[in-house]
Amino acid sequence: MRHLGRLWRSATGLLLLQPPASGGVQATASVRCKTQSASFGLLFDIDGVLVRGRTPIPAARDAFRKLLDASGALRVPVVFVTNAGNCLRQAKAAQLSDVLGVPISQEQVMLSHSPLRMFEQYHHKHVLVSGQGPVEDIAKNLGFTQIVTIDMLREAFPLLDMVDQTRRPKELPTTTPDFPKIDAIILFGEPIRWETNLQLVMDVLLTDGRPGTGARAVPHPHLPLLACNMDLMWMAEAKMPRFGHGTFMVCLESIYKKVTGRELKYEALIGKPSEVTYQYAEYLVRTQAREMGWQNPVKTLYAIGDNPMADIYGANLYSRHLQRSLREERGDRQAVAERVQARAAGGLAVARPARPGDGGGDGAARTTRGHAMHGAGELAGAAALACRSILVCTGVYSPHAQVPADPAEAVKETVFHGHRDFRFDPELVEPTYTVADVDAAVDLVFREENFTLA
Repeated sequence: MRHLGRLWRSATGLLLLQPPASGGVQATASVRCKTQSASFGLLFDIDGVLVRGRTPIPAARDAFRKLLDASGALRVPVVFVTNAGNCLRQAKAAQLSDVLGVPISQEQVMLSHSPLRMFEQYHHKHVLVSGQGPVEDIAKNLGFTQIVTIDMLREAFPLLDMVDQTRRPKELPTTTPDFPKIDAIILFGEPIRWETNLQLVMDVLLTDGRPGTGARAVPHPHLPLLACNMDLMWMAEAKMPRFGHGTFMVCLESIYKKVTGRELKYEALIGKPSEVTYQYAEYLVRTQAREMGWQNPVKTLYAIGDNPMADIYGANLYSRHLQRSLREERGDRQAVAERVQARAAGGLAVARPARPGDGGGDGAARTTRGHAMHGAGELAGAAALACRSILVCTGVYSPHAQVPADPAEAVKETVFHGHRDFRFDPELVEPTYTVADVDAAVDLVFREENFTLA
């Protein structure tokens, strides 16, 4: 995707994202179709909805055949919103094209780290990146220019990685390398060697970005930490869910608290269920709708997912934000005027900065750090009226799980798998609809929107 534009500050103090002069997402063959009277867009999760690991879910191709026109192009705006983040968007688009039998462009794919394009204040700082896959290429693609990987760090400081005895250096290094101070840490996703990444990330936090100097006093506040993908678990080919990046984050948070006695703070939490993820996805849907020639604005988003703690929680949280924004607009003419202006410009509004003591809004409970914390503050400028959540039964969620008959007891027994900084709210994990699979989800949307297959 081309760069989406510059951040500017409106009269109300909100940070807004101006689109580039050349327009939004490029039109592609996969999103062109005749003008429709519809006013909705589809947000698809991938793992557990379209695939299980590398295995396609049979209902996925059936669903997407219904979304194509006679020329083989998608008839409605579609964005794939996944918490995966160990590849480039073009690689994920190619995988989806193969799985679905439909040409998918990278402009339709939103990975967990995609909103990091907006965090320009870090793009020219030295950032340590943790994850797997082509993490350096991913960071460059997002706009970062001074990148340090975990492998670069352990090569520069071989004495830091000591758990695996086979990787310990045979000879002690005689000099300390001239290594740049690290300014921030980005957690893209779960790494392969958890013990190495946990150790080195802790070293950077405890030394204020200078791991070769040794820890003296624990820095407070610590370096900015940005994390993508909070999923505790995800569904692959195995019969049971597998550890996700959220599990790695739990480990890091626990170690930091045990060592320092303080809570680990995040500058930003990105990916589902954060509001900024859904707002960014809405921006992509609206841009596609314009490129497809739709005359009506996109009023309703349908978010289809398999994980109540991520997909459903996030969609419902964003729907609350949309409703809150509408209420505020009705009582604030200036806000109405600014929102109309933002819609006309096609801009994406970003959250106001979170302030210590804010309390975090609907979703976030303990996020007190961050001038760049976009996911837990008030969002503004969205054009949709509602985001409806659709839960499918082909992934993490199992319709056969034992649920107490008494709703109050069900709430008590619910184990919240969401991230530490998001409050458990039973209403947020309750889907608008529950269906068998993604094919049934598309049928449901068509019925709700009176959208015909002709």
